[in-house]
This record gives sequence, C-alpha cells and structure tokens, in this order.
Amino acid sequence: MPEPVVDRSVPLDRRAALRFGAVGLAGLALGRSAAGRGPRDASGGTGGKGRPTKFQIACMTLPYAAFPLERALTGLSKAGYRHVAWGTTHVEADGKKVPVVAADAAPGAAKELGKKCRDLGLQPVLMFAGTSPDAANHLEAMTNRLRQAEAAGIAQVLTFGSTRGGDRKRWVEHFRQLGRVARDRGVLIVIKPHGGLTASGVKCREIVAEVADDGVKVNYDAGNVMDYLDIDAAATLADFRKCSDEVRSFCVKDHRNWPRDEDCGPGFGEIDHYRLLHPVAFTGRTIPLCCENIFAPLLPRPDKPEKVDALAKRAREFLALVVGGVQR
Repeated sequence: MPEPVVDRSVPLDRRAALRFGAVGLAGLALGRSAAGRGPRDASGGTGGKGRPTKFQIACMTLPYAAFPLERALTGLSKAGYRHVAWGTTHVEADGKKVPVVAADAAPGAAKELGKKCRDLGLQPVLMFAGTSPDAANHLEAMTNRLRQAEAAGIAQVLTFGSTRGGDRKRWVEHFRQLGRVARDRGVLIVIKPHGGLTASGVKCREIVAEVADDGVKVNYDAGNVMDYLDIDAAATLADFRKCSDEVRSFCVKDHRNWPRDEDCGPGFGEIDHYRLLHPVAFTGRTIPLCCENIFAPLLPRPDKPEKVDALAKRAREFLALVVGGVQR
C-alpha cells in the first residue's frame, strides 16, 4: 500500500510553498484527465488521480486554551505533530487569559513565536485574523495580521463573519484591497463558514468569486456548516462539493446531531471524512488540515493537559489513516 502524502517537513520558503499551492483548478483538471480514475464518489462520478495533495496535518492550540501556550506547543510536538495552527488566547500560569499574538503586536512578536514553534519541530501554517470586515478598523487590523503572518512564516490567515450577518459590499471591497496585500507578502487569506454571510461553503465561494483575487480563498469547516445550518452530514458534504475547487485549507471539526447536538473531534461525529477529503485528495496543492475541535462527545472537557495530548494524538492518527485511504 503506497504511503499517504502527508507533509511532515518544516519548510522555510513559504512564498515558494504558496506558489506551489496556487496550482488550483489546473491541478484538479489534471486529476480528471487520462492520468487515472479514482473510485466513484457519492454523486456517481469518478474522482481522477492527478498529483497527490500534500496534506499538512496540524492541530490548533485552541483545544489547549485553558492551559499555557508553551504547554500547548510542547504537547502537540510530543503528540507527533509537525504542523501547528495558532489559536486565539491561553490561560497562562498566573491565571490571566493572554492572546497568542495580540492583534496590534509588532510583526517581531509573531516572528519570535514562529521561531519557538520551529525549535519544537512545529511549522506554523495558519493563524486567526481576530477581525472581520464588519469591524471599524478591519483594514488596519487585517493588514497588521498579514505582516505578522509573513514575519512568522505562516502561509494562511483565517477569517470569518458574524453569525448575525454583515455588509456583503463592504466585505468584497475590503478583500479586494487585502488580497493584493496578502499576495505581496506571500500569505493567503482564507474565509471559513461561520453563519451569516459565511453560513456555508457555497456562500464563502460566492464571496471569493466576487472578490476575484488569488490572495483570497476558502477554508472549509464541515462542523460549522452542519451545526449552524442545522443540516445532516450528507447535506454538508453536498455543500462542500460545490466549493471544493476554491478550498485551500480545513478547520477540522466534526459534529453530532444525536444523541446531543454538539461539535466534537474528527471521527467522533457524523461527518464522513473519507468523503470530505476525497474531492481534494489529488489537487497537487498543499492543504493544511487544522484540528480545531478534538474532544469526545458527551464527555466533559479534559481538566489536565495530558488528556488533551491524548486526544490530539488520536485526531492526528485518525486523519493520517483517512489521508492514506483516499490517496491509495
């Protein structure tokens, strides 16, 4: 059985990596050519085999939010990860909740944290924007995030909207400006489903299409789509297939509608990750799979970081098996 194409390296040239990742639809077209035919998908079509996608299996520091950031990083390193996505805040030893990198921090702070991650064998691949176009200072805040990402060697900055909606015209105008800034810095802005204007992958894709800038693409969060739209797993996968050509990363989060409505770690919920990753298994791109929720349903959240470590390791091993299967 061939080895799955899982990126376990710690790349240094992020601009080159982004250019490689921009193969886009050309890579997908190649996969549907005479290069080979894959197993039939849910709709009865066939998934072609072009160049395998280089999946970067990462975990966010977010599941460790109740513990210090450094403990999160060491835990993920020991759990076998080679890629990490920065969460938002962590409760440090003094009991204070501290941002991973403050929105107004100088790029040097992000550069220093990026070095700390690499010293632990972790390549940072994604960070949260912490702002949306509906915020008064969005352009300024987002521009600084892009500077931070460049300094840290992070390829993608994740953003999303409010569950209450937003000003679509403002979104498009802002991302048209920011897309150019992102490209100039070798960074990609990715928009994920989060209710409102971004309630589904299709809605995110529509915004990206209207922005029409290669610096702005889609991040897919299947758990959010299933949860916020209150739909089943099959409808969620149907939504994904309609936007998969623009997806450049995933926030990995599963979801259950039974016996309780709740998010959970990959493989614990109702979403079939084999069907989820199959459409993007042979794109020739580099696609981060960033675990946002790794917790078991029905059970309380872990009260010790060692318990989070175990769940993080389980999520990594599960995704590695899925990638191996869909790329066989």
